[in-house]
Amino acid sequence: MSEIPRRDPRKEWIARNRLHPDHLSVLAELGEGTSVATEWMGPNGVIRRNPHAVGFIGPNGIKRIDRSGAQQGGPAVTGTAETKDSRRQVTIDDPAFLVTVVPELPGGRLSGHDKDLLGLARRLADADPERPGAVLAVVFGEHKEEAFGEAGIDRLLHLDDALFDGYAPEARLAALAAVEAEYAPSHWLLPDSKLGGADLGRRLAARLQERPAAGVWQIEPDAAAPLGWRCTGRGAAGTTDIQRALPRVALALPECAEPVSETRHAAQSLALPQPLPALLARIEDRGQVAVDPAGVALAEAEFILSAGNGVKEWEGFHHAAKVLGATEGASRVAVDDGFMPRDRQVGATGTWVTARVYVAVGISGAIQHLQGIQSCEKVVAINLDPGCDMIKRADLAVIGDSAGILAALVEMVERLREEKRDAA
Repeated sequence: MSEIPRRDPRKEWIARNRLHPDHLSVLAELGEGTSVATEWMGPNGVIRRNPHAVGFIGPNGIKRIDRSGAQQGGPAVTGTAETKDSRRQVTIDDPAFLVTVVPELPGGRLSGHDKDLLGLARRLADADPERPGAVLAVVFGEHKEEAFGEAGIDRLLHLDDALFDGYAPEARLAALAAVEAEYAPSHWLLPDSKLGGADLGRRLAARLQERPAAGVWQIEPDAAAPLGWRCTGRGAAGTTDIQRALPRVALALPECAEPVSETRHAAQSLALPQPLPALLARIEDRGQVAVDPAGVALAEAEFILSAGNGVKEWEGFHHAAKVLGATEGASRVAVDDGFMPRDRQVGATGTWVTARVYVAVGISGAIQHLQGIQSCEKVVAINLDPGCDMIKRADLAVIGDSAGILAALVEMVERLREEKRDAA
């Protein structure tokens, strides 16, 4: 009998240590016939995907930076269309149970938080191959999403009624109660966020007389638990991890699971068999209140226009932020040079931001700045240098003079607004 060769434990340690100077070279050496090249072990012993793999997509849907330039048209990067076409089609005709997710869909599309939540739902639904479950998504109001199946949804209940427009927690709660009565899901998953998921999830738990788990960021199988799962959530203002049996209602944080990436699901439409009963709402939505973007804290801003060393026309930059309705941010260089106040600094040495859209104007992309914007959903870069790290990080890059590009953008926005006023 031949002896199984043992790998060098020091190299194994270097392969798991992303900060070691020999990390990438050891990964390449161990990549043949081992999973080390695609996975790594975190500080708590949890196996993670290797963020240094070429073209790696993080849990927020962000492509990680490859400073070697391999992502710049290299053969190892697979196009989006090819990746979608290669996904395995999954259809669950007779599920053993349902896991219901209530995504928030900010802007009418699935957010990174929503996709993480759906990835968590798939873990619950696919845990037992002999008794596969299905993921049911309950969507309120109009939406623009066309890729529900690619996000892991097997059944889609779309409740498109003016009753659910705006802030209508009572109407939405009544609809979820009807879903509970009709389908009796094994679990309810909602995003633990300030956009409404946390509020609706707690209302639902009270209606179902369940003790919800909040701040959930991890789940693990546990045969001793009533539902077969144990969850870990953040408590004490985010300073402590609390473990408990996973209840029926869970409010999960971003990056609670990897989003679905290898399968495409049916997203079959469902409808409630009975119309919802008439509801006498005690809450009336009087519409949104306009907020000055300049007064919004960076950590809470959804649209940020951020300036760096490449900005020379500061008056034009401030005018663009005002016209676009964006909150102003800045790089450390712009702050140190006195062009922006310190509370506007974005990055690991300033404020970590979670904007839905982050526009970096004249920012080359120092590592501290990139760390501070890693949770932003969409990043737009305006820069003269096509090889800078911010361009590599961006979802959309515009190469050119920032002053001219901002001026053209402002002109276009003002023209469109004028046309709408004339049409009205």
